[in-house]
Amino acid sequence: MRPAGLRPAWLAAGVLAVLVAVVAGLAFGSVSLPPGAVAVELLNLIPGVDLHSGLTEREVAILTELRLPRVVLGLLVGAMLSLAGAAYQGAFRNPLADPHLLGVAAGAGLGVTAVIVLRPAAGATGGLPLGVPVAAFLGGLIAVAMTWILGATGGRDRSPSTLILAGVAVSAFLAAMQTYLLQRHVESLREVYSWLLGRLATAGWHDVLVVLPYTVLTAAIVLTQRRELDVLTVGDEEASSLGLHPQRSRYLLIIAASLGTAAAVSVSGLIGFVGIIVPHTVRLLTGPSYRSLLPLSLLFGAAFLTLTDLLARVAGGAAEIPIGVVTAFLGAPFFIVVMRTSRGITT
Repeated sequence: MRPAGLRPAWLAAGVLAVLVAVVAGLAFGSVSLPPGAVAVELLNLIPGVDLHSGLTEREVAILTELRLPRVVLGLLVGAMLSLAGAAYQGAFRNPLADPHLLGVAAGAGLGVTAVIVLRPAAGATGGLPLGVPVAAFLGGLIAVAMTWILGATGGRDRSPSTLILAGVAVSAFLAAMQTYLLQRHVESLREVYSWLLGRLATAGWHDVLVVLPYTVLTAAIVLTQRRELDVLTVGDEEASSLGLHPQRSRYLLIIAASLGTAAAVSVSGLIGFVGIIVPHTVRLLTGPSYRSLLPLSLLFGAAFLTLTDLLARVAGGAAEIPIGVVTAFLGAPFFIVVMRTSRGITT
């Protein structure tokens, strides 16, 4: 039976969720702004539009210089982590696959840590250099390759449980290497530790510009593979008989998803479980077809992380909660539920 396509109603719901998340993320925080005035100020960003929002000059500065780059970065990171999670689940035919659990995030984290601790020796100053996503990508790609190889049991067969266990082992090994690096460079400990817990709090336009090209490239590649992912669900032999080259499609998806994850990790730190929570929620609402799952995961992932960041800002009061802590609180019980019911999920 032909997989169902993307329904306009769900697409509209995804766009609406993003708009609501953007306005809420900009309006609320340590200083609350009227949502209607925030919406007017967003319209003023359109060339040729000049409307009176009623906000003071200080409030406009808070909105455009502090909150707007943070919200935009949250949208990009949430979209990437969610889309990568959905792509990994399809490529590995494993409902538990996630950038965190496959070791990709840990590999990318090790790459970023290496750049941070070696940066003083290279004489670099200021924010994260543009080469950080490249280091993160190489680390993430090496990690997912290690997980893929170690996850094989008795030849080329890879069960969901062995693949995840291999990912846990790879993550632990890379985390040990990261700890060793930090012990050798204790002067960078605070910066790296702050980054590990998620760092949207320090987001700026520089971070947005760093991650944006990787986001566009990853989304373009993964979204064009929607049909291939649907075909992969029937098995490699059947997919080959339908004219698909399974390994070629799988490698393309893994490389693209690793690139997107690495770029997101390089600017936001380790934010886990987004790639589990959002795709599985979308799958439960709209069905298993990747024709709708991928674009909706992108939209709802962007909205989810923006709203989660807002929760992290307002729940901790003056002491903001790291966003990685909030996603772990939400994601750990969600993962347990998915793990216990994964046999009934069609990927």
